[in-house]
Amino acid sequence: MNEPIVTRHWLALAAPKTAPALATTTVLALARVWNANGAEHSLGNAVLMTALSIGAAAAGACASVGRAGDPVIAGTAFAASGALAFAGVAGYTDGLPLPLLLWSVATAGAYGLAARYWRTDRRTRTAHERHVSDRREEHAHLERLEAIRGTTQIEVARTGAAYAEALAQALTARAALPGFDPQALTAAGLPTVVGPVGDAPRGIAAAPAAHQIPTHTESE
Repeated sequence: MNEPIVTRHWLALAAPKTAPALATTTVLALARVWNANGAEHSLGNAVLMTALSIGAAAAGACASVGRAGDPVIAGTAFAASGALAFAGVAGYTDGLPLPLLLWSVATAGAYGLAARYWRTDRRTRTAHERHVSDRREEHAHLERLEAIRGTTQIEVARTGAAYAEALAQALTARAALPGFDPQALTAAGLPTVVGPVGDAPRGIAAAPAAHQIPTHTESE
């Protein structure tokens, strides 16, 4: 879950913010070029741009009606309709004041619509980052639990091995004591343990026979 942290360049962050202004400026520039090449006061060109604008608006209206309506297609169609109307007016008029006024209105409207999508995108991105952070924390917690569990199991295994080794050493040392008689322990019925491999069961609480306390009889 260790993901690299990627820092985007400021140009990459600022480029989407300039898209609406670039779009409207491009339309204005193309319209003025068209104006200089014979579109000024041309009734036929004005009718053509009006028809195209109305057609795009009708397509957007149709795309936004009903349950099967697609908001992306509808928004694109309405944007195209506005761009065609703006280009028609900017190409028909002979001065710059009206085209510049329409350019400012179109730019403001484009930024208003784009701000809505930017806000939705920011909310989606924030929710995704929060979800990823929660998943990362959950996985890190599970990894810590597994590490603690594994360490505990290793420590338990080491402790058991050390205890078994100490017990084997104690049994070996007890068997080496002088006067130790395992048969006496068995005959006395004391509990026995299994010693090293190959040894018979031996008592765990018996003292060596040479150190046993003699019993007194009634004759004494």
